[in-house]
Amino acid sequence: MRFRVRALGATSQVQEIDVDAGDEAAARSLVSGRGLAVLSVAAQRGGAGRAARFPLMLFNQELFALLRAGIALADALAALAEKEVRPPVHAVLAALGAGLREGRTLSAVLEAQPQAFPPLYVATVRAAERTSDLEQALSRYIDYQRQLELIRGKLISAAIYPALLLLVGGAVMVFLLVFVVPRFAQVFESVGGELPWMSRLLLDWGVLMQAHGALIGLGLLAGLAGVVAVVGRPQTRAAALRLAWRLPRIGERLRVFELARFYRTLGMLLRGGIPAVAAMGMVEGLLSPALRPGLERTIAGVREGQGFAATLQAHGLATPVALRMLAVGERAGNLGEMLERAAEFHEEESARWLDVLTRLVGPLLMLVIAVAVGVILVMLYLPIFQVAESIQ
Repeated sequence: MRFRVRALGATSQVQEIDVDAGDEAAARSLVSGRGLAVLSVAAQRGGAGRAARFPLMLFNQELFALLRAGIALADALAALAEKEVRPPVHAVLAALGAGLREGRTLSAVLEAQPQAFPPLYVATVRAAERTSDLEQALSRYIDYQRQLELIRGKLISAAIYPALLLLVGGAVMVFLLVFVVPRFAQVFESVGGELPWMSRLLLDWGVLMQAHGALIGLGLLAGLAGVVAVVGRPQTRAAALRLAWRLPRIGERLRVFELARFYRTLGMLLRGGIPAVAAMGMVEGLLSPALRPGLERTIAGVREGQGFAATLQAHGLATPVALRMLAVGERAGNLGEMLERAAEFHEEESARWLDVLTRLVGPLLMLVIAVAVGVILVMLYLPIFQVAESIQ
């Protein structure tokens, strides 16, 4: 985050300095380190949000490697801060080191930097502090992040090909309608004669584009911007998600995908030593509104002493495969591990389904685009064929 700091220099002159820091205290510390007396600190909105994003995965990997090499936690954080050249990241690491030197726990100093460390990560570290297995906790979180990145990568890869088809097909159709059709309209207007109504409609569009092309272009851009703004609203996304959940087969796949993410996150927390009720409360935000009431009832049931697997199944949060795995894990005392195995099973199942869907959507999009372009070309060439027949 970017801050504007007003400070008093050695010559008693007031200076305004822009600094990147994790929070206001870190900004004050950075400016004070330059030998200036801080007068005020004000956060600047916008602009630096994405650049200041903390690389949590890299931080985890480096900290795990240093701790595994036998370096003390405070020294490891100091080493990471010394090598960091990005001011926002350096500010976060420096704040962590300063907090440890003040005698606070690692989880406490992490919790003081919410823009860099999510609650799940803080809870994992706090549980590890009680059992003194910070290295194992970091390793589990690294594995968890890798799995999430792998799933995200599969989703992005599956969406790239259809998106490219839509982009290229849309560009071809826009080129035909904006540049080719108006020129054909000029030719056919000079020839005259009766044209098929579909061709007449297309050529009328060409004439309209010739007369008011700039105005139509601005209108289309404004309409596109309006659609993007509406789609970007949380209410619109929520309505689209509710609609997708009602679709016969897609809704069930979305449910399985969400449950797999729920199982993996919950399993990671349980393996870290966090109680089941507290862990389920932490992962409530991962579920859609359609599943969240079931989780709330599950939390209440488990708090009352009901069985974990049976309660999940009773409230629609357990697939048949997951139910059997969780029942075994509940009896054997390795519920966290079984949750992660259930997540792996359903993630592989979702990946196979996504692969099949991608193979079907690609050809279908190509067919739709080819038909649309073909219809435009046929409508353009019909008058040419008609003129040729009249000449004969």
